[in-house]
Amino acid sequence: MENTAKRSALDFFPDTIDLRSLDEAAEICKGCDLYKMATQTVFGEGPASASLMLVGEVPGDEEDKTGHPFVGPAGRLLNKALEEVGIDRDQVYTTNVVKHFKWRQSGKRRLHEKPKASEINACKPWLDAEIEVVRPRILVFLGATAAQSLLGKDFRVTKMRGKWIPSELAEKVLATVHPSSILRAPDPESRQTQYLEFIADLLVVAKELSRSKRRTATAL
Repeated sequence: MENTAKRSALDFFPDTIDLRSLDEAAEICKGCDLYKMATQTVFGEGPASASLMLVGEVPGDEEDKTGHPFVGPAGRLLNKALEEVGIDRDQVYTTNVVKHFKWRQSGKRRLHEKPKASEINACKPWLDAEIEVVRPRILVFLGATAAQSLLGKDFRVTKMRGKWIPSELAEKVLATVHPSSILRAPDPESRQTQYLEFIADLLVVAKELSRSKRRTATAL
């Protein structure tokens, strides 16, 4: 039996550290056992010069099939919210803490499962490298798993959502809910309420992006 207890993404890192080489190297990552369940690695996507990076938890079913992050139901809701607050998704770097889909079978459906701490830790070097290469001015965590992976296990999105968090990870760091949690709301009224709260958090980010653009334009 293959021993992956002490392995991590670092065992598969390329010699040259840029987004393309990282993406290609991640395709063969066996730093934890999740690759055995997944169709393929789902690496981050977006401009290497993106001012904004969004970090989720783990790819979903559609992401696993297509190889692209945030293209399933949660991704479509995210796109709608970004458009509503005036953020261009094409100018955002999107990724997940874990690059392989973790799931359980339920009838004909493959349902998402939360990754274990050991799986998150094994995959974390990919995310660390993405942040180092992109160097986003604004880093936004979507959901508790994503936030706790880099801000510590005691971090609570429910208490700190929508607020700027002091961190060395980026000039501005913020956490909010994962859009999938909105889709799991029990009724349309709850979904609408949670969606508006999500929009409010993203507006904080959008306003900061606008201020940054104005400062850059003035400097020029």
